[in-house]
Amino acid sequence: MGQERSGAGGGKEFLRVLDELRTRMAAGDYALNALLPPQRELAKEFGVSRDTLQRALKELVSEGWIRSTQGSGSRVIKVQHIQPVTPRPSMQGRTAMLGPIIAEAFEQPEVLLDVYTLTSESLDAHIRVQAERIRAGQIKPQRITLRMLLPAEELELPYPRSVEAPDDPRVKARLLSITRRHTASLREVLQELRVQRAVPHIDLQIRHAPLMPTFKLYMLNGSAALHGLYIVTERRIVLQGGEEIDALDVLGVGATLMHYVADSDPTSTESVYVATMQSWFDSVWNLLAT
Repeated sequence: MGQERSGAGGGKEFLRVLDELRTRMAAGDYALNALLPPQRELAKEFGVSRDTLQRALKELVSEGWIRSTQGSGSRVIKVQHIQPVTPRPSMQGRTAMLGPIIAEAFEQPEVLLDVYTLTSESLDAHIRVQAERIRAGQIKPQRITLRMLLPAEELELPYPRSVEAPDDPRVKARLLSITRRHTASLREVLQELRVQRAVPHIDLQIRHAPLMPTFKLYMLNGSAALHGLYIVTERRIVLQGGEEIDALDVLGVGATLMHYVADSDPTSTESVYVATMQSWFDSVWNLLAT
C-alpha cells in the first residue's frame, strides 16, 4: 500500500476517498440499499489505510449518505443521490431528483446555474459526475456559469445544534468545515476543466447572504427551478475529532425537490413561478454586490 500524502492524519487522502465515494453514489454506481464493498477491498483500491477509510465512512454516515452496522457493513440509504444521470422527461410541478435535472442542464452548450443552499454538498457531488461525463466526451458544454448564495459565516443559525448542549460551538464549526470543503472542491473541479480546456469558459462566483436558509433553490439555464424545504430532524452526527453526538439538523441530501419548467406561455403557473424565483435570486445577488 502506498504512502498517504498528508502525513499521520491522512487529510488529503481522506478527502480524496470521501469525494470519490460521494461521486459514485451520485452516479448510481452504488444502488439504493446496496452494501458498499468491504472495507478491506476499498482500502486496497484507494491505496489508503483502514483508519483513513473508516474516517471517510464515518463522515458519510454523519452526512446521511450511508448507514453502517457492525458486522453488516455500510449500506446506501439516500435515494436522491443515487438516481441515474441519464436525463428524464421534465416533471413540471412534481417532485424530482437533482441528479437527472443537473445532467439535463449540462446537455446544453451553455450551462447557467443559480444556487441558494445551506452548504454546497449536494451540488459538489453532482458537478463532479458531470465533470466525468465531460472528460469522457459524452457532453461538450462550451460555457459553465455558476452563481451560488450561501449563508454568511458569522450568521447564528438555529440548526444544526446539539440536543444536549445547544450552544456547543463545535457543531457550527463542523458545518463551516463541510461548507468550505465542498466549496473548495467545486472550485477545484471547475478549475481543472478550464485548465484541461475541456470547457473553454467557466465562471464561478460565491456570495454570502445574511439569510437563514429554510429552503434550497436551483435555477437551471433560466428556464427551470428546483425548490425544496429543509426538514429539521434529530440525528447522529460526527464532530471533528471523531466524537458522536445527537443533533437537530437538516438533511439537504434527502430534501424533496419540486421541479418547475417555464413554457411558451409567460402567464402560465410554471412560467410565473420560475420567473418569480429567478427575480428573487437576482435581487439578493445584486444587493450583496453593493
